Amino acid sequence: MNLNKVFLIGRLTIDPEIRTIPSGDKVTSFGVATNRTWTDKSGNRKEATEFHNVVLWGRQAEIVSQFLKKGSVIFVEGRLQTRSWQGKDGVSRRTTEIIGERVQLGPRAGNQGSSEETPEAAPEAVEKPEEMPVIDLDEEGIKPEDLPF
Repeated sequence: MNLNKVFLIGRLTIDPEIRTIPSGDKVTSFGVATNRTWTDKSGNRKEATEFHNVVLWGRQAEIVSQFLKKGSVIFVEGRLQTRSWQGKDGVSRRTTEIIGERVQLGPRAGNQGSSEETPEAAPEAVEKPEEMPVIDLDEEGIKPEDLPF
């Protein structure tokens, strides 16, 4: 049995920009940064950041480009895909990307209330976070040769 599955929770490194390819499909690509912290053998706290390239298609691409910006939190579920191409300079290049199959948008910056507030104490002061949409993408119709980059 084989499995190609990726789960990421991180922050966008750039504002997503939506594009339309010649077939009319919508696509967006953006970077996601994830952090990892650990303590080394001598007790020092260490941190490392990884950067991931993500590609979204269709309605997901539209929603992410509309609601998210650099620094926004996102959950991405997808698969790894490596593609190759010949650059304008004649050099062969390769990249590995995460093709998003499902995304969930993180909380909006303005909707985070203090944990000390309670609805009983001040109902008008507590703002409940909005439900963020969960988007599933049907893999049919996505072809690597449709990628414009």
